[in-house]
Amino acid sequence: MPTATLHTTPLNVNPLDAIQSDSIYPMIDTHTHFDDVVFNHDREQQAQTAYQSGVRHLLLIGYLATYFERLISTQAQLENLHSKSKPVPKAHLTSGLHPAYIEDHSESDLDYLAEFLQQHQHVALGEIGLDTFTDVLKTEASVAKQKRFFSIQLDLAVQHQLPVLLHIRKAHAECLQLLKHHAYDAHQLGGIAHSFSGGEQEAKAFVKLGFKLGVTGQVTNPNAKKLRRAISEAVREYGLQCLVLETDCPDMTPVCCQQGQEITRNVPGNLTHVLHSLSELLAVDMPILAPQLWRNSCEALRVDWAYPE
Repeated sequence: MPTATLHTTPLNVNPLDAIQSDSIYPMIDTHTHFDDVVFNHDREQQAQTAYQSGVRHLLLIGYLATYFERLISTQAQLENLHSKSKPVPKAHLTSGLHPAYIEDHSESDLDYLAEFLQQHQHVALGEIGLDTFTDVLKTEASVAKQKRFFSIQLDLAVQHQLPVLLHIRKAHAECLQLLKHHAYDAHQLGGIAHSFSGGEQEAKAFVKLGFKLGVTGQVTNPNAKKLRRAISEAVREYGLQCLVLETDCPDMTPVCCQQGQEITRNVPGNLTHVLHSLSELLAVDMPILAPQLWRNSCEALRVDWAYPE
């Protein structure tokens, strides 16, 4: 979920500066907001840098109906670059109505989302879910509306046979309860718990339901002990098959890419830092981890993208 602060401080860090060329592995960025306006001035450059760092596919995530058309134009921009033989990742659409913006969503937005899914090819639906992080979001009225919109969007996912990308913040138990009573089945349709931020038990619960856990730049922070422990324990119980990579750019910038106290814009190319940190955390060699994460992403999205040799 892009933040306004990042629009004013788009600092640039080249992901390749700290990564040796022989350490680059093919990756799928399962969650980006690469359509955001902070990339308007250098999207082509950042797309090419992402490709050079190993990113071969990226998902463009919708969160407000007002911005759905940006997804289409960004996808078209990358396709145009590809047609000109410029090496850039392939972009895929994923649209949804984000719970943190619940006050901005209307009934007509649900209709528009349904039409948008019909008109354009999507690999998933999202980001959707529940969020009670602020006092406004945790009010009874807000939670009720969030749950209704969440349920309706899960209905759409079942209708279109699409995996969902879950946004969950301070509402893991409520989200799990709703999912368990809905017809949506992640074991059949796939799905990702985006930017997972819960504890060990929540991590295992979502994996048990059939979701992969989205690992962002937060894993690069040695002080994120709860998250790092949750990821490690989920892998210990369910194996490497339960994880996927994501940047959530322009948010969730890896610690190694931050500059002082200023908020540094995250970019798709930074996914390589997430991969390297995860390799260190789990003590799994890159030649084993990278192909496994690629397979995991394909399984979560129910696609058959071949791993580049």
